Amino acid sequence: MHDTDDSVTKTGTTTVALAAGDAVVAAADRRASVGGGRFVSNKDVEKIAQVHPTAALTIAGSVGDLQAFVRTLRSEASLYGSRRGDPPTMDALATLAGNRLREGPYRAAQPILAGVDAAGPHVYDLDAGGGVLEADYVASGSGMQLAYGVLERECETQAETGLSREAARVAAARAVDAATERDTASGNGLTLAEITEDGVEMEAYDDPAELTEVAA
Repeated sequence: MHDTDDSVTKTGTTTVALAAGDAVVAAADRRASVGGGRFVSNKDVEKIAQVHPTAALTIAGSVGDLQAFVRTLRSEASLYGSRRGDPPTMDALATLAGNRLREGPYRAAQPILAGVDAAGPHVYDLDAGGGVLEADYVASGSGMQLAYGVLERECETQAETGLSREAARVAAARAVDAATERDTASGNGLTLAEITEDGVEMEAYDDPAELTEVAA
């Protein structure tokens, strides 16, 4: 069977991550598709993976490539910790991730690395060429243009007071929800991760609307 682009299972995807106070919030839809998003192959894909005690990776692109990349990054982080006695800082982990993406055969990968260390919360936009860009918020995947519009609006609204953790959860859910309205490769609920110095906590929601309003 030829490994054509249409035969490769992709997450299609909308994934986002944003820094909020002393934490990072990440969210991703749960749909996988083939044929350029024309056929939904899985409705319950976990697109956020913990790769470090206080860091997670969102995945967008080829499922096989990204599963391999997650395994590689976990191994690299573990080896770093074994050799040095402490887990890598987020900058060190981002550098490792960029190096492996540049060297590896990851044809279609657009991950986001999100984590917390002694310096605070970090969000990195990674690409298959090994590029690493840190930002306050990042979106990736086929629905990223729609998600960015929501993230920019939500973050600018909170600019003076700073984005609270709860507001970040709402912003992330709204961004993914907006993308699923128009992007056929995104959908089927979302996974939301909250990353702090205590670790990574993830929850799945069948309907993003459960999170799109700030609690009174």
